[in-house]
Amino acid sequence: MNALVINCSPVRNGATAWITSFIADRLKKKEIFDAVSETCIDDYRFSFCRGCRVCHSTAACVQHDDVSLLMSRFDRADVLVFVSPSYWADVPAQFKAFIDRCTPWCNTHEPHASLRSGKKGYAVALRTGPGLKECERIISTVEHFLGHLEIRCGGIGEIVEELGK
Repeated sequence: MNALVINCSPVRNGATAWITSFIADRLKKKEIFDAVSETCIDDYRFSFCRGCRVCHSTAACVQHDDVSLLMSRFDRADVLVFVSPSYWADVPAQFKAFIDRCTPWCNTHEPHASLRSGKKGYAVALRTGPGLKECERIISTVEHFLGHLEIRCGGIGEIVEELGK
């Protein structure tokens, strides 16, 4: 089994990067994983979605950039963990732009590209301040995205249990 832990922040050396590495290190200690890798959304170059909707009939984007590269990493992973900070009460713009560009893989239209089935995804939200609403919104954004990729979402209890073993 393979895991991919994604730093959804454009900052490669901040708190989100630290949590991403912490989770990846804990998963590497699990005997169930053959490989655990981590990546940062800022390691990839891609443009905003143009809204042309060509992908709704072709299952492919007209733009050719790093989105396909990151999606191939998604396809190889059995477990995906998204670690996101709060930028104005939601995911960072760079990650949201990536989500928008994943429309060719989303089940909102036919035909659509697809990933291998049986994947599980987790959302981890970071923010400063006392309120949980921002964290809930981030988790909701990630879970909505995963749902359209047909990736089953795991709850916080599951990931805490996995990391604690």
